[in-house]
Amino acid sequence: MTKVVLIDDEPLSREIVKAYLRAFPDLEVVQECNDGFEGVKAIQQHQPDLIFLDIQMPKINGFEMLELIDQKPSVIFITAYDSFAIKAFEANAVDYLLKPVPEDRFHQAVLKWKSKLAPAAPDQMEKVLNSMATATAQQNRIVVKTGNKVKIIPVHEVQYIEANDDFVNIVTAEGTFLKNKTMQFYEQTLDAQQFVRIHRSYIAHVGQITRIEPYQKETHLAILRNGKQLPVSKTGYVRLKEMLGI
Repeated sequence: MTKVVLIDDEPLSREIVKAYLRAFPDLEVVQECNDGFEGVKAIQQHQPDLIFLDIQMPKINGFEMLELIDQKPSVIFITAYDSFAIKAFEANAVDYLLKPVPEDRFHQAVLKWKSKLAPAAPDQMEKVLNSMATATAQQNRIVVKTGNKVKIIPVHEVQYIEANDDFVNIVTAEGTFLKNKTMQFYEQTLDAQQFVRIHRSYIAHVGQITRIEPYQKETHLAILRNGKQLPVSKTGYVRLKEMLGI
């Protein structure tokens, strides 16, 4: 039996999906979720083969939820999103259902998935997530997983970001949180008026920098409000001066 999880904050939408799924008796709905928090737990618990995922939900949206999943199942998006997002899905071979969902379109999506019976390739899913990272809601916060809990970090609370192999450390006054993203990702998506890449291993919140001191030849140190000293490369110093207008 194929395991399915429904993640949508609209009960009526979930009921419609369940009604349409009666045409596919080999697909079993093992859990329904009202939001992304419940979705993360359900996926960890059941390891479903397929999820039907809404995008616009309270707490965290569908894209943010997927960022927290290590082994992503196959995803059929259910969305009322605009045409820009739909083009992104089409370009990366991820299927979607546009609300209100016609039954024949639903069947088409499921049959398309059944013909492949495999999750979207990791690089394809990553392209979808990255393409939506410039959405306003996701520019204003970073969602991380700490153990079994999900934490939302407002961007203005980030002091700096540090490279950590294939991950990054998101550093705040509250602590350090590991995120499965790259430095390049945050360099491209964070507000360039607030954050600057000062070193290959560091992106700093300019508002946290109290002073810049010479260090070794052609390098400097950025001193943060909390006393932390971050290295500033030659290129990073040029970027920093341009941002500060000095």
